[in-house]
Amino acid sequence: MTTQAAFDLIFRNVLLRSSAAPVDIGVKDGRFAAIAPKLACEAAGVDLGGLLALPGFVDTHIHLDKACLLGRCGHDHGTVSEAIRAVAAMKKDFTIEDVYARGARVLERAVVNGTTRMRTHVEIDPRIGLRGFEAVKALKRDYAWAIDLELCVFPQEGLTNDPGAEELLAKALRDGGEVIGGCPYVDTDPNAHLARIFDLAQEFDVDVDLHLDFDLDPSWWHLDEVCRQTEQRNYSGRVAIGHATKLSALPPDRMKAATAQLARSGVAVTVLPATDLYLMGREATHNAPRGLTLAHKLAGDGVLCSVATNNVLNPFTPFGDASLLRMANFYANVAHASVSDFDVCLDLVTELPARLMNLADYGIKVGNPADLIVLDTKDSRFAIAELPDVLMGFKGGRQTFARARPTLFSPKS
Repeated sequence: MTTQAAFDLIFRNVLLRSSAAPVDIGVKDGRFAAIAPKLACEAAGVDLGGLLALPGFVDTHIHLDKACLLGRCGHDHGTVSEAIRAVAAMKKDFTIEDVYARGARVLERAVVNGTTRMRTHVEIDPRIGLRGFEAVKALKRDYAWAIDLELCVFPQEGLTNDPGAEELLAKALRDGGEVIGGCPYVDTDPNAHLARIFDLAQEFDVDVDLHLDFDLDPSWWHLDEVCRQTEQRNYSGRVAIGHATKLSALPPDRMKAATAQLARSGVAVTVLPATDLYLMGREATHNAPRGLTLAHKLAGDGVLCSVATNNVLNPFTPFGDASLLRMANFYANVAHASVSDFDVCLDLVTELPARLMNLADYGIKVGNPADLIVLDTKDSRFAIAELPDVLMGFKGGRQTFARARPTLFSPKS
């Protein structure tokens, strides 16, 4: 038993992924202050009964500004370009209040499903201006009690072919944008698009997170240029690519080479199962391709990877509940993950995305913010397999939500 100075809160009988037996965790001033088998101290306590605690799920790629658009347009879109056009037609009428309300709806679902860190991509262009950006900035401020929200500003509809977009991007980066994204496959000059995105990244000293290679034609791609720019500018560990569905279409020899290239360059990959599966291979009449890049295999070969949400209830993905645990389970099913891969699949929504976002203070460790969620399981191996309920969450040592266990009423009760 370890005797400690006073804590503000003690979590007792907590199972961690790193511990063979339950431990106690002391919290002081919003941070983890001690972790030991037993803490002898008078303090408010929460007995978790040996249930699994995680530092929270980390969503590296979501679009809060264009979420929850079901009902505003038909949803018979079958391609990426059709989905982009559908949202483009609507977003010119988006207001700050509208974006805020839709984003809040998704954020609240994410919080009660256990997400504590999130990177949201925000469209910046002359049609939406900075309205979406202002709304998401307000969401970041108003929900800081429950989730850390990072803003990645990007031009969805091009850059070199969209006069005024670059000036708006720079303005957003001066006013709270924390990461810059890009979408070279919609630009008339993809390489110039990428060069300007990296220029802005260096000018404002921010990381890069790109939408890239979002189709199933491996005869061309922009991955080579991204890796070249990353190496040339010494940006290893600061660049991520989302979707990268072309990787799923590569034969083994090319995939081996691409994996080595990504690992050498320090470019991370985010797989977005719900959107990638919904939009890829829809034209097939049989044996439809999945279009899902195997993140757990890439991670095993030294590429930093994550699995994330992308879109919720809109033309890109007319599904979603912002649950990363469900997304990881969905990914594991579709990716043919073996039971021995389940731990890595959990890593893809926790530890690995935290590394992708360069979150140095993530994790249940002494000195880190006391962010913690509790899953209704006593074995981390089953978190992916059985989709346990997320029972409660804490941010900075303060409880943010609770979910009651269901009650069964048998005829004999």
